[in-house]
Amino acid sequence: MNNREEIVSKLQAACPGALILTDEPMSRHTTFRVGGPADILIQPSSSEEVGAAIKTAKDLDIPVYVMGNGSNMLVKDGGMEGIVVLLGERMSEIRRDGVMIYAEAGAMLSRLSREALNAGLKGLVFASGIPGTVGGAVVMNAGAYGGQMADVLVRAKVLCGEEIIWMTRDELEMGYRTTKPLREGWIVLGAEFELEEGDITALTAETNELSRKRREKQPLSLPSAGSTFKRPEGYFAGALIEQAGLKGKSIGGAQVSELHAGFVVNTGEATASDILRLIEHIQKTVYGINGVMLEPEVRIVGRD
Repeated sequence: MNNREEIVSKLQAACPGALILTDEPMSRHTTFRVGGPADILIQPSSSEEVGAAIKTAKDLDIPVYVMGNGSNMLVKDGGMEGIVVLLGERMSEIRRDGVMIYAEAGAMLSRLSREALNAGLKGLVFASGIPGTVGGAVVMNAGAYGGQMADVLVRAKVLCGEEIIWMTRDELEMGYRTTKPLREGWIVLGAEFELEEGDITALTAETNELSRKRREKQPLSLPSAGSTFKRPEGYFAGALIEQAGLKGKSIGGAQVSELHAGFVVNTGEATASDILRLIEHIQKTVYGINGVMLEPEVRIVGRD
């Protein structure tokens, strides 16, 4: 890697409103609460600074990785090489105009859902308990309890290479946990949603009911990255894992949740290596019994 002080200096010049950290533990920025240090982590304050940070990395020929709340990623114990661009609080503005809401990529989904609820707008209740950011949710077409981002999204602001463009829902090609930006490596900087007028009392009751279901069925008290595996066609990952007798299985500090077998959790002292070894054990065991190869939904990144 080039001289770190030189890289930081170039980033500061290109992104004057950004927060820049070196050797920053990624365990502070992922919901799994594991992961080694990022060489350099930058939190831009605008779409233009996101582009400038990525261009700086490319000009210097060093790796760059863009992330949100870290709710769907597992960073290896060796940390992240190069520059990590974190879209967070410094890019979290939410604006409403009637039934239309625009949110920057770093805004939390839970906050967006709450803003819609307080305005008496329906369509985002499903997102109230998803622990991710708007940008990540659009890229992954996140969903829960019968709803998904594609149901309410009108268009998204996307960084394609060095160009910022607006893409409609159709242009985004949103499928099950996939979009064109995800496949192409493009960055979602913000998104516009069209909701419907609703009754605040009814929306509040629906939100509370979904929160109750999550508390009962999901291990919310322990660090995780949500559902560890994608849903295999014709099956449910959690059911396959439980049928394989793996509920409660532990390797180091990583455990198959005793509450929901579809979640791998950090019981407190897990390393990324523990989690990876448990994921591999689950895959091999389930494949040996059912012939189904489970595919991780969580993104696995970083160096060993």
